[in-house]
Amino acid sequence: MADGKPPKKTHSLADHVHGHDHDHVHDGDETADHDHDHFSGEESSPEDSPLWAQDHVSLRSVGIDIGSSGTQVIFSRIDLRRMGEELSSRYYVVARETLFQSPVSLTPYKSEELIDEDALAAIIDRAFADAGQHPDDIDAGVVILTGEALRRENAGAIAALLAEQRGEFVCASAGHHMEAMLAAYGSGAARVSSDSGKLVLNIDIGGGTTKLALVERGKVIATAALHVGGRLLVVDEADRIVRLDPAGKRLAELSGFRWSRGDVVDHAAMERVAGRMAEYVLASVAGPMSETVRTLLLTEPLPDLGRIDGVMFSGGVGEYVYGREARDFGDMGRLLGLALRNKLDAGALPWPLLPPGECIRATALGASEYSVQLSGNTIYISDPGALLPRRNLQVLQPDYACGERIDPDALARAIRAHFTAFDLVEGETEAALALRWQGTPSYERIAALAAGIARGLQHTLAKRAPVYVMVDGDIAQTLGAILRDEIGVESEVLVIDGVVLWDFDYIDLGRIRMPSQTVPVTVKSLVFGEDPRDRSAPRNARKGTPRSV
Repeated sequence: MADGKPPKKTHSLADHVHGHDHDHVHDGDETADHDHDHFSGEESSPEDSPLWAQDHVSLRSVGIDIGSSGTQVIFSRIDLRRMGEELSSRYYVVARETLFQSPVSLTPYKSEELIDEDALAAIIDRAFADAGQHPDDIDAGVVILTGEALRRENAGAIAALLAEQRGEFVCASAGHHMEAMLAAYGSGAARVSSDSGKLVLNIDIGGGTTKLALVERGKVIATAALHVGGRLLVVDEADRIVRLDPAGKRLAELSGFRWSRGDVVDHAAMERVAGRMAEYVLASVAGPMSETVRTLLLTEPLPDLGRIDGVMFSGGVGEYVYGREARDFGDMGRLLGLALRNKLDAGALPWPLLPPGECIRATALGASEYSVQLSGNTIYISDPGALLPRRNLQVLQPDYACGERIDPDALARAIRAHFTAFDLVEGETEAALALRWQGTPSYERIAALAAGIARGLQHTLAKRAPVYVMVDGDIAQTLGAILRDEIGVESEVLVIDGVVLWDFDYIDLGRIRMPSQTVPVTVKSLVFGEDPRDRSAPRNARKGTPRSV
C-alpha cells in the first residue's frame, strides 16, 4: 500500500467463532455480510432487546363483513412469534384479541339493484371512529361481501373502494361454497368437530341464503346453499312490505300468498310463510327432499349425510334459534328462528342440537394476518417480467396428499373440485395452487405431479394464461422444467418452493431479487378465532422485512 500499512484483512462470519473480535467495526463498509448482536452491560427487559423484537410481532387488523342483512366491523390484534427452537424464520399466530366490535347495522340499499355506498361508508367510518382507529393504524384486513349483498350491481366496486381508501385489504367476494366454509370456521363448528372428533353439520342462515357445511374432524368436507333467508321480505311499522326480493316473493307464493311491494300483510300470514321456510331448511338436510326444495337449492345438495353427531346453527337467524335475540327487525328472521326451534324441539331432526358458538358474527372475519416469506433459491420462473409482480392472488390448496405413487388423474380431479368449492371457474380466474410435497423427489413422482397439474388446469393452459404453483418441498426447478420443457406447457410458469400456504390465503408476489434470485411472498391469511388449524398446524405470519425460509 502507498501509506505503508498492510491491507485490511477481509472480514467474514468466521471471525465470530467463540466471540473472537466481537468489538470490531466496519470502517466505511455499509454492506457487511452479516448482522451483529449488540450487548451492553445495562440490564433491561426482554422487550427492549432488538432480538426479542425480531421474534415477536403484533399486527392490528380489521374485518369488514357486508352481508345480505347486516354490516359489521371488527378490529383485532394478532400476536405472532418466531419459534426459534425450531430453527425456523417462520412466524406463528400465538394470540388473537378482539379490540372492538361494531354494532351490527342493517346493510343499506338504494334500490333492489344497488347498495347505498354513502350510507355504507358512513357505517364503516363510524366504526373506525368508535374504535379510536385510523386507516393508517391498520396493518391488514379484509372486506368481504356475502349472500344477497353480493348480487348487487355495485358490490364489487364498493369492496374495492373500501379496501383502497380504508387500508391495504384483501377484497373477497364469498360465493355460496366459500361462505359456507367461512361460516363453519367462524361459528366454531370446525373447532367442535376437531376437539371432539364429531361429524358436525353447520346450518348458517343469514338474510338472503342458508349455507350448509358438513365438518369432519375439523375439516369441511361438503357444502351447499339454499335460497332461504331471514330478510328476503321486510315490513315497516304499519306492516307494509317495503322490501321484497324475488326469492322472498317466491317463498310467499309457495305458502299461498301473492304479495307485492306496498302490500299490507298480517302477522299470522308471515308466521305461515316462516313455518314453510323452516320446513324447507330442515328438508334440505334431513329429507325427504321434494322437487320444491330442490328448486330452492343454489348448489348441488349435500351428499347422503348418514350418521351426524350434532347440528349447530349460526348466522343472524341462529341467534333466534338459540334464544339469544328477541328483538323484531321487521323481517322474517325472528319468525323463522322461532319456527325452526319449535320444530327442532318436536324432533324434526334425528341429530342433537349442539350448544351455540358464534351466530351473527360467524362470517364477520375478525382479522386478517400478513406474512412475508422468501422463496428458496430453487425458484422456477419462465419470464419474470410477465409473471411479476402480482397482487391479491387467491390461494387454492387442493385436497390431495402425495403418496408413494402420485396419480395425475386424481390430482387433476382434486384441483378442479377445489375451484368449484371456492366458486371459481378454472381458466377464468388466476389462482395459485398450494401443494404439499411428501416423500422422495424422484423424477417419476415429480413428473406425475406435473402431469396432474397440467390436466387440472386444462382451460388455463388452453388460454396460455399464467400458472402459479406454490410447494413446501424443494422441487420447484424440476417441477417447472418438466411442465415447460417436457409436457410442453406454453403458459408462463412460476413455481415457488419453501412456502406454506392454505385455503383462504391471498398472496402478493414481489419482483425477483438479485443476486439471491428469490421472490418475496406476502401472505394475507384470513384468521378464524375458532380455526382448528391453529392447533394442528400453526399458521405463519409477519409483516416486515422479508426473511429467507
